Amino acid sequence: MLDSTESIYKGIKNAGINFIVSVPCVNLKKLLEKINNDSEITHVPVTREEEGLGICAGAYLAGKKIAILMQNSGLGNSINALTSLYELYSFPLIMIISHRGTKGEPIIGQVPMGKATPNLFEGLGIDYKRIEKIEKAEKAVSESWKKSESLKKPIALLFDINYW
Repeated sequence: MLDSTESIYKGIKNAGINFIVSVPCVNLKKLLEKINNDSEITHVPVTREEEGLGICAGAYLAGKKIAILMQNSGLGNSINALTSLYELYSFPLIMIISHRGTKGEPIIGQVPMGKATPNLFEGLGIDYKRIEKIEKAEKAVSESWKKSESLKKPIALLFDINYW
């Protein structure tokens, strides 16, 4: 039986994602370790989300299949890059997001952004999907790259706190 990390990781591999930037998050810790140890994936840890989006854009122009792993609290840092870079130049991207602030969140400070996250994606015109079941994660991740490429825009996958 797959665990939450393994399901996402297999989806990344099936999609052929070979370049990932990440911003640390406790929920993504095991996934980041797997990616960091995968010689077929270039992993670039960054300190801010918009920095990671810029690096991903460059990697895409160099022929890579790109993804960013981040926490939804960093979405606010990403809005300008998502609109002025990704929307303007029609770049695909998979955003694998630890969606903090959802039901069961132990840190009250995460709740306001947790509630705002879906509305922000809707306002930006970015397709997003909530993934709640481990058995659906692999397929959702693996199909997202093709959809992102065909739409020529980012796609966000939100993994609520209960997913982990």
